[in-house]
Amino acid sequence: MTQDEVLEEFRASGALLEGHYKLSSGRHSGHYLQCARVLMNPHRAARLAEALGEKLPGEILDSLDAVVSPAMGGIIIGHEMGRALNLDAMFLERPDGEFHLRRGFALKPGAKVLMVEDVVTTGLSSREAIAAVAREGGEVLAEVALVDRSNGKVDLGVPFYPLIDIDFPTYAEDEVPAHLAEIPITKPGSRK
Repeated sequence: MTQDEVLEEFRASGALLEGHYKLSSGRHSGHYLQCARVLMNPHRAARLAEALGEKLPGEILDSLDAVVSPAMGGIIIGHEMGRALNLDAMFLERPDGEFHLRRGFALKPGAKVLMVEDVVTTGLSSREAIAAVAREGGEVLAEVALVDRSNGKVDLGVPFYPLIDIDFPTYAEDEVPAHLAEIPITKPGSRK
């Protein structure tokens, strides 16, 4: 899928939002991609996961044992990636503020993992999730995401293959432009 085709999937599902958003990273933006909306249609979610799978080099694909994604945003696309790659898909939760596998999920020692996210902005959640996989005995070989909001600048410590790169500006709390500050803030992310 091309970048324009992916963005059209977001537009068609009402998942490309405009307003004043406080992102999970704590930064502010005038745009938000509500991936749950683009993924609510199973056929669209499957197409997006298959397109993500096509981004991965063969040597990584051939080495994978499992797919892991962080809750909440990565659950649907992680499950679809598991289906597309014929691998088990698990998700991490933060019951105490730190990611853990729960619900009986477990990785075999040394399991080779593909981390799957919906959106990456600063990479904080991804790095925390990658560290959690290491604590659980696995090794993340690469990460895929529907959207890279870092404009290619994020360093996750593993190869990163986003479906699209978006360059919507983001602002620190004390840098929010006046026109954006006038709009009430919405905080749609999963991190509290």
